[in-house]
Amino acid sequence: MKKFLDQTALDQLFLEARTYNHFTGQPVDDATIRKLYDLLKWGPTAVNCLPGRFIFLKSSESRKRLLPCLMSGNVSKVEKAPVTIIVAQDSRFYEYLPTLWTAYDAKTPYESDPAFAADAAFRNSSLQGAYLILAARALGLDCGPMSGFDQSKVDREFFPDGRFKSNFLINMGYGAEGGFYPRGTRLDFDVSVKIL
Repeated sequence: MKKFLDQTALDQLFLEARTYNHFTGQPVDDATIRKLYDLLKWGPTAVNCLPGRFIFLKSSESRKRLLPCLMSGNVSKVEKAPVTIIVAQDSRFYEYLPTLWTAYDAKTPYESDPAFAADAAFRNSSLQGAYLILAARALGLDCGPMSGFDQSKVDREFFPDGRFKSNFLINMGYGAEGGFYPRGTRLDFDVSVKIL
């Protein structure tokens, strides 16, 4: 039986973790980004489909390309973040399934039903984006996930061939003190959960 994580780990991943809007000037190096992916890729997805694609915008030039796609309130957040990640989904993720899932033919049902594939790509890339946030926190990084952008503009700018579709954005770096809003409450167990 696996052991509970200690309180420090639970605090860092969940209980004291925050959504950051401001970051220190400390850069995030490529080796850390590689470690981040090497953690998040192990999170479960349906038939190991792994549709998430992650575009790490580190250079000021790449982040400038994103600015016209953002709602005005998100522009300064992206300008000041060391990294902004476009969490996207691969519409043809199923092409990798013969290698990723060998228990049976999982490719054909997705390949033959575009709506089924689109639902799976969205659902599982969303999961992978959440795994990315937890992996970042585990590595001592902080995140600020965001909606508030024009998806069609992002897709035209970064994915002009149409294969990938943006899902959401994450600003990432080392959080600055006070770089977050007051913590909101959470719904109580009895509101959100039923045990049947």
